[in-house]
Amino acid sequence: MRTDLVFVVSTLVLLSGCGIESASTVATVGKLKADEAKQGKEQMETFKANLNAATKASEESVKRSEEAYKN
Repeated sequence: MRTDLVFVVSTLVLLSGCGIESASTVATVGKLKADEAKQGKEQMETFKANLNAATKASEESVKRSEEAYKN
């Protein structure tokens, strides 16, 4: 049991020096992920707009075809 405690304390002491670097890395990764999410959202909006335009064009084409068929 005592060896486990010594191991844990030693590990914590050794890793405490990495704390600042880890915090800045986490902040950088967080910013990159936020930027990535923003870009993904923008791409999704562009995709939706293109899909809506294509759907509308397709519906208009079908409507014109139906009207031409009636005449």
